[in-house]
This record gives sequence, C-alpha cells and structure tokens, in this order.
Amino acid sequence: MKVESGTILPDVKIIEPKIFRDARGFFLESYNQRRFAEAGIDATFVQDNHARSAQGTLRGLHFQRRPGQAKLVRAVAGKIWDVAVDIRPDSPTFGKWEAWELDDETMRTVFIPVGFAHGYVALTDCEVEYKVNAFYDADEEKGFSWNDPDVGVDWPVSDPILSGRDQAAPSFRDLFPSAFG
Repeated sequence: MKVESGTILPDVKIIEPKIFRDARGFFLESYNQRRFAEAGIDATFVQDNHARSAQGTLRGLHFQRRPGQAKLVRAVAGKIWDVAVDIRPDSPTFGKWEAWELDDETMRTVFIPVGFAHGYVALTDCEVEYKVNAFYDADEEKGFSWNDPDVGVDWPVSDPILSGRDQAAPSFRDLFPSAFG
C-alpha cells in the first residue's frame, strides 16, 4: 500500500492499495489497522456506511461537530469526485478544499480526518463505502452549500441532483461567522 498526503490539505491521506489481479478477478486489502497506523492513520473506526448514487448525484458538504468524524472513503463501484474542505477555524488551510477521483479500478481510498467537511459527486452510477470513527449523530450533523462562493469548490457538474437538505444548506460564512471577522 502507498500512502500520500494531500497537496493542499496535508492532513488528508490518499491510500493506493496493492491490487492482485488475475483471470479470476482481483484481491486487495482495503483496510488493515496495523498498516494504516504505521502510515499515521490511527483512527478507530466504529461504523461502516454504504451509499448508492445515480450519476450526477452530489452528496455534501457534510460534517459532524462533536466529537467530529474521521472518514475512510472509497468507491467500490463506479467513479466519484471526492472533496474534503478544512473547517478548522485555526488551521492555515481553513476553508481550502482538495478533490480526488476515486473509482473501482484503482480502488484508491481517501482518509479525511476530524475537522473536515466531506462531499462527493457521482461521475457514473456508483456505490461508495466509508468507515467513520464516531457514530452518526443527527443532532451534530451539519453541512453547507455545495457551491458556496467562500469555499469555491470547482465541481465537475453544474446542475447536480441534490437532496432537499443539501438544497437548503446554509452558507459556509453562516456556519463559521467568527472566521470572517
């Protein structure tokens, strides 16, 4: 397995697994606690989530406030454009974002630590699995608009399919007013 840091968000990690392919198909180790800890990813995951999305569906940008939620994200079928946004007000990269293409060929995985919002758009019909290190808590879940101008994510879609909640999401500035003076 190869682990690299994000270029804009160095706390985010991109994991490229070693894939063994032959006439039968493939095998890969999608998670190994010991190897991940050796690579600096020492989150204890407590819940696995699985989502299926039609092409053009955008999910995000979401986060949990307390205690926060680290995620280990991969596309198990199809292709997504995966985004992390730094929401730590004291961070030098606060409000910055970075994105990666994840697909079922490379099986790349992204580790998004606590303190980041997350979202993705389905570039094809897809299925996404992700581990989290804290249980889901609806009272602590927040999100901001996918096309917020203060963040400026350059999504590869202009008219995505959104949930009602994502359509009505507040602005980044409304969630973090003290960061804007």
